[in-house]
Amino acid sequence: MPRSDTTATALVIGAGIAGAATAFALARRGVAVTVVDDGATGQATAASAGILQPWSSAVDGPFLDLYAAGAAFYPDLLAQLAGVGVTRTDHRRSGALVVNADPALLDAAEARVRSRAAVAGSVVGAVERITNVEARRRFPPLAAGLDALFIEGGGRVDGRTLRDALLLAAERLGAVRRGGHVRSVRVVQGRPLVDVDGADTTADVVVVAAGAWSRDLLASTGVAVPVAPQRGQITHLRVEGVDTSAWPSVHPLSHHYLVAFDDSRVAVGATRETGSGFDPRVTAAGQLQVLQDALAVAPGLADATLIETRVGLRPLPDDTMPVVGALPGAPGVVVATGYGAAGLTMGPLLGDAVARWVLGEPAPELEHTAPGRAGVPGTDAR
Repeated sequence: MPRSDTTATALVIGAGIAGAATAFALARRGVAVTVVDDGATGQATAASAGILQPWSSAVDGPFLDLYAAGAAFYPDLLAQLAGVGVTRTDHRRSGALVVNADPALLDAAEARVRSRAAVAGSVVGAVERITNVEARRRFPPLAAGLDALFIEGGGRVDGRTLRDALLLAAERLGAVRRGGHVRSVRVVQGRPLVDVDGADTTADVVVVAAGAWSRDLLASTGVAVPVAPQRGQITHLRVEGVDTSAWPSVHPLSHHYLVAFDDSRVAVGATRETGSGFDPRVTAAGQLQVLQDALAVAPGLADATLIETRVGLRPLPDDTMPVVGALPGAPGVVVATGYGAAGLTMGPLLGDAVARWVLGEPAPELEHTAPGRAGVPGTDAR
């Protein structure tokens, strides 16, 4: 694996949150970065609603640790972007409402959040159990009968805006972006070689951040990267004439959510269609599910204008943890994928960790993310 004294160039494959964050982190450390992306339909980042609220999650262990650390990294990320003059990310710390009609489920969620807040500190902010009346004051379309837990530190970010901000910042630091379809990644005489549109190119390190496409892209190396596409359909509604900018995100302790943005827009979703393959269509069943779930929680959105439905193919790992680190048996090749539905929370932190690790610096975030964990010997995460 290249170290700090030999890593002068990097080729990042993929311009979603994983690739964009890694490119920015490498560029700000002085590495000459090229980002290659073919603009394939179905990029998960382009569809993502961008919730930043890991503390009510029912998942625990290393995944939660990484999830929470990703949210805590955001102030540093925003400061880094501002340092190169990039300030638009559509990030807002507008709070989060965890809602449910079952007091026992809400009690359990409150206990989780409070215990995690005791560890995470100020990033979580105040945690308050509130009535339905107060919850509806904060999020007016909410259904009656749903009490809530308000988490002050809950936030959101627009996936497309943040991705573009990271890529712009990387370019301001000297990174180069190019279009092109990567056909294969292989290692020849100990150095990574990448086929882009039929022509070979190389770099000291190649970061494969191609989302759900990463597994097929690396098949020629003989390593089965443990990710597969999972379709997610997310519908965007406009509440005409209403200022939604300060509305909190809504979490019904289920697979779905509602996220308000500044332009009278509310994103509702999402489906989790495991086994979908590379099929980025809006389906009748998916659209029905998204709207039924949304209106069950927030019937006040029934008259909202349906703007669009975005579809992302999430890179779903075979187990819970993302797939990040050196590819076994492939010197100079690093993988950054498998973030699932947590990409916009984890992605910036993991991009920074990859850059640190590539340059020989400590990256404890990668302790549980080895790409070779599925049947191929893993590699030292330094």
